[in-house]
Amino acid sequence: MRPNMLRFIQKFSRASSKMLKYPSTVGLGASGRIETLCYKTSLQQNFPRLFPRPWLFPSFPVCRSKTRYYHTSPCSFKKREQAVLPARPPRTISHLPDSPKPALYITLAGLVPFVAPPLVMVITETYIPVLAFTQVAYGASVLSFLGGVRWGFALPEGSPAKPDFLNLANSTAPVMFSWFALFISERLSEAIVTVIIGLGIALHVEVFLLPHYPNWFKALRIVVTLVAFFSFVITLLVKGIYPEKGPKRPGQVE
Repeated sequence: MRPNMLRFIQKFSRASSKMLKYPSTVGLGASGRIETLCYKTSLQQNFPRLFPRPWLFPSFPVCRSKTRYYHTSPCSFKKREQAVLPARPPRTISHLPDSPKPALYITLAGLVPFVAPPLVMVITETYIPVLAFTQVAYGASVLSFLGGVRWGFALPEGSPAKPDFLNLANSTAPVMFSWFALFISERLSEAIVTVIIGLGIALHVEVFLLPHYPNWFKALRIVVTLVAFFSFVITLLVKGIYPEKGPKRPGQVE
């Protein structure tokens, strides 16, 4: 019995060595999975009944490798074309140096009535109502001037601003703020706030809603509005900090 068993083992080992020498493809499992038996094959999976422990036979190294497939198509190394972003248009304030010299100098000189009253009150450390009133009156005059500029810009033939309801009504709105500020000039704080609101609305309409003015004129309008705004704010701060001195309005005695 034993010699027959030894002969069977010898025959089986020879057959296994042939399988190792000539690799073949064997179907394993009910799902039809395909695996390749290479130089190191899996004796444990193919012959589980005869050799439940493959580590008892060191001459047969056990290894199970699955067939792997690699993508061998040529790679594309082309760089993505960067999207060309459109150039940003220059800001309106950057067109200030393009202003005609007479318009630039006259506008800068016209800022003096805005700056002088709060500057004098800060230097003297007193709140002078008559100076605050002159500042409000000048701001109301500037609002009326802006309305007249809009009206005159829409009148000439061939002008980009047509004399329609939109342009003419917008030219009248600053005048109404000017009139109301002078009407409530007895209360200077409210009058100052009214002038500030009128200047802000006029600037918004001229720069964003009705973009027909030249860019240099829009730049001048921005400068005038900012200077007027800060000068009025300083006047309001001076009124709340320093003591009051002098008449409230021209010709009026306390």
